[in-house]
Amino acid sequence: MSLLIKNGEIVTADSRYVADIWCEGEQITRIDQNITAPAGAEVIDAKGKYVFPGFIDPHVHIYLPFMGTFSKDTYETGSKAALVGGTTTLIEMCCPARADDALKSFELWMSQAVGKSACDFTFHMGVTKFDGGTEVQLREIVKRGIASFKIFLAYKGAFGVDDTELYRTLKLAKELGVIVTAHCENETLVAERCKELLAAGKTDPGQHHESRPPAVEAEGVHHLMTFAELTGAATYIVHLSCKEALDQAIAARQRGVRVGVETLIQYLTLDKTYAEKPDFEGAKYVMSPPLRDARNQSVLWNGLRDGLIQTVATDHAPFDFEKQKPMGKADFTKIPNGIPSLEERINLLYTYGVRTGKIDLHTFVNVASTQVAKLFDLFPRKGCIQPGADADLVVFDPDYRGIISAKTQSMNVDYSAFEGWKLEGRASVVTVRGQVAAREGKFTGTLGRGRFLQRKPSHF
Repeated sequence: MSLLIKNGEIVTADSRYVADIWCEGEQITRIDQNITAPAGAEVIDAKGKYVFPGFIDPHVHIYLPFMGTFSKDTYETGSKAALVGGTTTLIEMCCPARADDALKSFELWMSQAVGKSACDFTFHMGVTKFDGGTEVQLREIVKRGIASFKIFLAYKGAFGVDDTELYRTLKLAKELGVIVTAHCENETLVAERCKELLAAGKTDPGQHHESRPPAVEAEGVHHLMTFAELTGAATYIVHLSCKEALDQAIAARQRGVRVGVETLIQYLTLDKTYAEKPDFEGAKYVMSPPLRDARNQSVLWNGLRDGLIQTVATDHAPFDFEKQKPMGKADFTKIPNGIPSLEERINLLYTYGVRTGKIDLHTFVNVASTQVAKLFDLFPRKGCIQPGADADLVVFDPDYRGIISAKTQSMNVDYSAFEGWKLEGRASVVTVRGQVAAREGKFTGTLGRGRFLQRKPSHF
């Protein structure tokens, strides 16, 4: 298998130049001017287009039992959607319930992906309890190639850990060199506010935000940072949505706490008025933490530009509007959480970030690919364009103009949160380890070719 991408403008996190890229087997083997392809090689002319390293989504849910139902995508549909949108690697949250066995859950999540995914993948291992058997199981999971945990400071009684469990998880992570990703909301404040709102007859989707305002998220970040400071564990805050929470992370970083920050494409482009739409339309936009006041968007864009926020993810969790979201029609706490965005993350980030001047091309590549790879032991296999790296490449057409629509999306969900939004640029050709997997918005790859990416912990 050999591939030559000619005449493209290569853009990485720190460089930009025109050159040809020669790929043999599954890797980039040469970058030079005027490379001539031998007979039988596939040649892609990228003149007038950018060539980016394959994008990595650090936070997705493909297989997800949640609130009495299951998310709609499988690895067959989800990996197709990712590739069409320029994402070549997924990091999925393995989220067992508190009653579940950790090792068996890891094996279950693996079984959903192996032999089915068209793109490469790995996992953050959810730690939803820490009892007598947990430590042995987590050590075994790390030996099998997982280098990150996931904890919830929310979802009391379901996924959430108590403070003793939090402390023990962070201590073990520090010993093993594992980074701990965390959902930061104060679970007690959320639970009590939900009760009060429902008792007052406030049941519509817009109340979801009122159950967990910015102070609740900021308190969750502050809580995690205290434990991280005392244990020395490396942490990573997932789906940070607001200034108040970011302030807490920055303050901890200034004290020496090792903390990475992720925001979502939804928080950068949508605001809480969407979840307040009448006639239950707002349910399409319910997620946790919730969409915030629009004033937070400039804070998040500036945070990306200035390096205060390291990554942009999706927290992709697709639930149908017609049949699943109505579980919470009379009670907002029962609305399945999630705004599906896996397919559109890169196009939206480019259109509403790069094209509007909020971030430059290097920041775009850095936050959607390179920093993810560096944080989660995928670099330099992924996240860069250099000899020896996997030939995960995105030929991106900046002249494309289009409209987002549920009718044309690959995600297996019955609506788009961005219906009718204009796009200026999209992935034209996407490769995974040297094989073309998508062209002009259509999947052309091979289901089951995706590889589980074993990772090693870093001993900080």
